[in-house]
Amino acid sequence: MLGGLAALARITRPAPPLDEASARTLLADDYPEAQVDRVWLAADGSAALARSGDRALFLFRLGDAWVARDLSWAQAVSAPVRQGRLWLPLPGVSPRLARPALAGWPPETA
Repeated sequence: MLGGLAALARITRPAPPLDEASARTLLADDYPEAQVDRVWLAADGSAALARSGDRALFLFRLGDAWVARDLSWAQAVSAPVRQGRLWLPLPGVSPRLARPALAGWPPETA
């Protein structure tokens, strides 16, 4: 019985889908000095892209946690959109994770 309980305790729970408030909170944890101007959420809540001045902050789900990466805003707005997904140039991040389908992307003014 205790073995089964221990096994259940190690089962990860998926991270809940992002909303704007949770994305801002998670980004503030990794980038406390960043002033987030705007947030674009993935349609399925699995990622968010935020503009912070001349930086783009990308937040994505990895397993049961959230991971943040940054790149220049110019790189983010010039990244191609293919089949409704933004293809972000993020070295060291799986292409599958760096291709969010963002609602309202691209921004009207870069």
